[in-house]
Amino acid sequence: MCGIFAAYKHQDVHAFKPKALQLSKRIRHRGPDWSGNVVKNSTIMVHERLAIVGLDSGAQPITSEDGDYTLCVNGEIYNHIQLREQFPDYKFKTLSDCEPIIPAYLEHDIDAPKYLDGMFAWCLYDAKQDRIVAARDPVGITTLYMGRCSSSPKTVFFASELKCLTDDCDEITAFPPGHVYDSKTDQITRYFTPDWIDESRIPTTPVNFKDIRESLEKAVRKRLMAEVPYGVLLSGGLDSSLIASIAARETEKANEENDAADNDASASKQLAGIDNQGHLHTAGWSRLHSFAIGLPNAPDLQAARKVAKFIGSIHHEHTFTLQEGLDALDDVIYHLETYDVTTIRASTPMFLLSRKIKAQGVKMVLSGEGSDEIFGGYLYFAQAPSATEFHIESVKRVKNLHLADCLRANKSTMAWGLEARVPFLDKEFLQLCMNIDPKDKMIDQSAGRIEKYILRKAFDTSDEPDVKPYLPEEILWRQKEQFSDGVGYSWIDGLKDTAERVISDTMFSNPKIEWGEDIPTTKEAYWYRLKFDALFPQKTAASTVMRWIPKADWGCAEDPSGRYAKIHEQHVTA
Repeated sequence: MCGIFAAYKHQDVHAFKPKALQLSKRIRHRGPDWSGNVVKNSTIMVHERLAIVGLDSGAQPITSEDGDYTLCVNGEIYNHIQLREQFPDYKFKTLSDCEPIIPAYLEHDIDAPKYLDGMFAWCLYDAKQDRIVAARDPVGITTLYMGRCSSSPKTVFFASELKCLTDDCDEITAFPPGHVYDSKTDQITRYFTPDWIDESRIPTTPVNFKDIRESLEKAVRKRLMAEVPYGVLLSGGLDSSLIASIAARETEKANEENDAADNDASASKQLAGIDNQGHLHTAGWSRLHSFAIGLPNAPDLQAARKVAKFIGSIHHEHTFTLQEGLDALDDVIYHLETYDVTTIRASTPMFLLSRKIKAQGVKMVLSGEGSDEIFGGYLYFAQAPSATEFHIESVKRVKNLHLADCLRANKSTMAWGLEARVPFLDKEFLQLCMNIDPKDKMIDQSAGRIEKYILRKAFDTSDEPDVKPYLPEEILWRQKEQFSDGVGYSWIDGLKDTAERVISDTMFSNPKIEWGEDIPTTKEAYWYRLKFDALFPQKTAASTVMRWIPKADWGCAEDPSGRYAKIHEQHVTA
């Protein structure tokens, strides 16, 4: 991933260029390896690069050989090898996984995003038509904001982060996932239209455990496309542990295949990614590295240690103190650009860990976001009154991932130039799992069906004696912990206690008028909102924020911590 900034139809683009470069510099943490810019007609595009694929030739913006099309991308395109083969007449200039977007646009126009398999936010400028097209990946793994300015109404701004737009724009929106913008019509339209996106359509397909396993393995394999050292974030919970286990297997398999193919001089061998035979071409360490963080003796650290030993990863364990977490809050909120309690709680440890990981020379990690939304893994899903309601809530959560967990995974890591990839949000995996009958996903403690039962069962090899187990049984069937809980319960308690001291009763009972109806319901939320407003005083900034809260009508506790769900049981196996 990288950082992008673009201004289309600026009234004086050459005079604006120095300002554009300064604005883009605000997101250089996303792309510390190189900076590039292109000015054409009245449009400027700026790119801050994090080099992971096409290291020597993939600098951006990428301009076509004829000079007519310029592309700025933040993301990874996993099917770029197959796309290149679909456009044999296009003269590729680089080995970048992103360059095939240009011929895809020439072939499919604004339908081009439909043919991309990956995570992305991009702007493509068509100089022949003086047209800009922008798109965001189906779920919003990659961040993108769009802004307009009343003093220059024809200008449209795009940026990877909010902070690039607050100076010039009095209207800012989070660009919707699965959509494409076309300046020709000045419209944003949905290109991602799977059948499950309609939450009122309740699927009836029975669960197929084999399909779940194979689909997730394929999703992980795709995301190991890299020419740099990579690792995995390992909390010791089900999701990250499964991803780590699969990644360890795929890394070993890729090393064996690459050793056997050393004499193969085919063109695809030069490209990182999955070839047409399903083989992974990647670089990095010969053994997977895993990374964990928590307060001393945290539940997650103990579980992660056990998983790492089981899968054979080289494990790196980091601890932080409550004070170190508190000291980082302003930086965390600056990078996250949110005041949502759940997101800030969970992002702070991830932010601290990402800094440690980058210092160890790693540029890319796999992470476990998305599983809880897909499978109804949050403990409050146990209160779902019916399978229909369970499914509707699941679809809503997946559709809002870009405002919560995806935002956390993207910005907490990219604050340090570390890219996080999320296999659970693979398009094919989503299509499979969001079409499973929700009756199969529901939590039923009396029947021994804990949260994410079907995912656990898919990787349970107890009745497959010839298959190496993916995880220790006590990890595979370990109950859900919110990440902010699992790093140590005293983390949340410390945040609450500090907010109680900082925010007086008088302050709390007199919220700011400009907050309107978006009034904090706890002192912790009030504290974060004050910090956010100090960093982003513009009213338009707050309009991009969504607060994550469980469904109150399911009898859920107001506190978003999973610890407060009725079925939570505290247990840790050392």
